[in-house]
Amino acid sequence: MNQAVGTAAETRAARYLETQGMRLVAQQVRMRMGELDLVMREGPAWVFVEVKARRSQTFGGGLAAVTRSKQLKLRRTAEGYLQRQQASQQPCRFDVVEVNLGTDEITWIRNAF
Repeated sequence: MNQAVGTAAETRAARYLETQGMRLVAQQVRMRMGELDLVMREGPAWVFVEVKARRSQTFGGGLAAVTRSKQLKLRRTAEGYLQRQQASQQPCRFDVVEVNLGTDEITWIRNAF
């Protein structure tokens, strides 16, 4: 999948989450240890969202693509981001949003890991 498709899926996911009451803080945050697709706020909580664009469910859903090693990398990257924001003591969680490119359907998994 090319970068333009991934960016469009992230933007679609961010707009959807905003309709659910969340606030977009940043998109495509690149740090030495990895990348955060979306950084959002829901009340006092920081929400780090991994976006997965899928054409079909043939190889599993978006959550299946977030392996244990990917989770660890996301956690480390989020820790670095929160330290940079001087917010390391604030609550946070990790969500996964799957955007089905064939149907434009969105599946949102709160507290995915």
